[in-house]
Amino acid sequence: MIIFLTALVLIGAGIFGYHRYQEYRQVAQTEQVATEHNAFVKKVAPYAIYLGKEYGVLPSITIAQAILESDWGRSTLAKDYNNYFGVKGTDPNNTKVLQTKEYTNGQWITINGRFRVYSDYRESMKDHAELLVNGTTWNSQQYQQVLHSKDYIEAAVALQTDGYATDPGYTTKIIRVIQKYNLKKYDEGIK
Repeated sequence: MIIFLTALVLIGAGIFGYHRYQEYRQVAQTEQVATEHNAFVKKVAPYAIYLGKEYGVLPSITIAQAILESDWGRSTLAKDYNNYFGVKGTDPNNTKVLQTKEYTNGQWITINGRFRVYSDYRESMKDHAELLVNGTTWNSQQYQQVLHSKDYIEAAVALQTDGYATDPGYTTKIIRVIQKYNLKKYDEGIK
């Protein structure tokens, strides 16, 4: 009986210890993710501010789009090709064909898209700002609402209405990221 009780106590202690270990591991992973996220914002924010002053694009929008479009710089497109915004292209000399998901006719589909390849993330950020300023080849005024927005909420709505992304939840996602990481602080002095 004593051996049985001792075994139960040891098993219980082991289970309790295992659960404590799992909690510790989860906290450590959460802290690591937070550190990685902060490092990403710290990396792109100064250039987003510079581009905001140069082109009039709110830095909070640029940073939030870089976060969403590149999965914090971890997507294949971002890691291997420095494309933080999913910018497509047509020239085989400076693009790479990759699979992507597009929202079409009320559903997500997988397609092959030709995406721009950049020498570094700053080149990608500048191209993104120039796309918003100059529009597309078929509509030079396409993103003017984004540029003339008074704040990040108006700009996020304009991104959706101006056709930047096919994701019907894009506006909400941009706004949530800006609010969660207090990215609006980078907009001060831009407009």
